[in-house]
Amino acid sequence: MNIGTHHTVHTIGIIGAGNVGKQIARLAAASGHQVLLSNSRGPETLPFDIIHELGDRLTTSTADEVIEKSDLVVIAIPVGAYTRIPAVPAGKILIDAGNYYPARDGVIPALESGGITSSQLLQEQLPGARVVKAFNHIRAAELTTDATRPGTPDRRAMIVAGDDRAARATVAEVMGNLGFDPLDIGELREGWRVQPGTPAYVGSFTRDQLVEALNRATR
Repeated sequence: MNIGTHHTVHTIGIIGAGNVGKQIARLAAASGHQVLLSNSRGPETLPFDIIHELGDRLTTSTADEVIEKSDLVVIAIPVGAYTRIPAVPAGKILIDAGNYYPARDGVIPALESGGITSSQLLQEQLPGARVVKAFNHIRAAELTTDATRPGTPDRRAMIVAGDDRAARATVAEVMGNLGFDPLDIGELREGWRVQPGTPAYVGSFTRDQLVEALNRATR
């Protein structure tokens, strides 16, 4: 699939207000984006710390509002909860920042064989969306501690993978603005190379080091 267009991102929506969701919200706000944040229980239950910290850069929202009003949406909830994601308009970019952990998510037969990734499963669930894998192979705390300005020597690199080339380009640009060196590895099926247990998972790598780690991945 390669039908979308690259576009400028002003508003970043995040579904999930756990450690990863809050950290990406911090990065997005620090980079000048407006942030819409939701959780599974409603806007009134969102953590006060992040609301106070980000001030007028943050709008508390429902998941439906996040999808409707954001230029792109980060999915930062457990893979086992992906079936509860609301319907998505055709062409909407979704960043899948999650990883499959059977002990937490329950056994998902389609993922057990290793023949399909969680991002591919999400793409099948929401066929009109443009799903991009990103931000899943870094510890949550390091999202803010390791972020650096573009052009910084030995900048930490992370992958982007997706079936839509223009969506990958958009997410790569956002990732660069948020503090990391984006490495485009192609289609969603390549996302297995940064799943839990692979050499690249949660390791801190420059671009060249990340390429080497990806090449060492085995199924």
